[in-house]
Amino acid sequence: MSSAPRVLNGLAIASDIKAEVAGEVATARSAGYTPGLAVVLVGDVPASQIYVRSKVKTCAELGIYSEMITPPATISTEELLAIVASLNARNDIDGILIQLPLPAHVDTPLLLDAVAPEKDVDGFHPVNVGRLLSGTGGDDLLAPCTPAGIMQILKRSAIPVAGQNAVVIGRSNIVGKPVAAMLINASATVTVCHSKTHNLAEITRQADIVVAAIGRPGFLTAEMVRPGATLIDVGINRITGEAELAEFFPPTHPEHADRRALWEKRGSTVVGDIHPAAFAVSGAYTPVPGGVGALTIAMLMKNTLTAARTRREKASRERK
Repeated sequence: MSSAPRVLNGLAIASDIKAEVAGEVATARSAGYTPGLAVVLVGDVPASQIYVRSKVKTCAELGIYSEMITPPATISTEELLAIVASLNARNDIDGILIQLPLPAHVDTPLLLDAVAPEKDVDGFHPVNVGRLLSGTGGDDLLAPCTPAGIMQILKRSAIPVAGQNAVVIGRSNIVGKPVAAMLINASATVTVCHSKTHNLAEITRQADIVVAAIGRPGFLTAEMVRPGATLIDVGINRITGEAELAEFFPPTHPEHADRRALWEKRGSTVVGDIHPAAFAVSGAYTPVPGGVGALTIAMLMKNTLTAARTRREKASRERK
């Protein structure tokens, strides 16, 4: 009889990382500096406001200085570039985060590229992307937070990566491409799949590790999973309809009672890019919620600490 799959608890792993960061921040403060993060939030997008507040709150909990800059949605690209330039020049700001999405009239790539690479705590600058792809990043690499969190889940859960077949579903610059690069750097054999991939199920059934980041609820089904595989679910998709609820969380399954009760209370719930039925086939999986999403802010805090330390070490070398 096969054993039950392991639940890879992102909340617990994120808590461990934040505790480690808090300890290192305390050491930094004793050494005479406080890591600082500036978040630029343009306009009044409610979801972005909630997310930014979570980042600011976590900074306070860990002893990191934070500053939120909130220009109106009508601000021009040129004005935003001036804000970024001023943050680049400030020694008390180690990390700069431009909260996405930006208004349609703003030149997003230009703005992201304007952030100094050594302060790019989102890991989106071409310099940092190049270091990631070349495998030359080292401990001071500022890597995209969600992919970095995925690698921490695998590492801290003792999931083998080297020599394993890994399939990444999704090719975004934020998750799909960077996590594929990280898996390659960790000596996995990686296949990147997307909406144009033929015979997708045949490919995923060969995988030891599947990372699903395609933004479609329940896209990866049980029939597409090799028994015993590790499933990493990056998706967060809100469902509100009774039919969707019944599809993902059937009332005949007692283990779904809590999820259905929450849906009845709130009128919605979230599901990942992996169908819940696929988890039973796996050897280990990240739940939604409570999986990958919990790591993103923790890794942002870790990147801010890394940026602070790296900048000061570089300045010290230059003074000698």
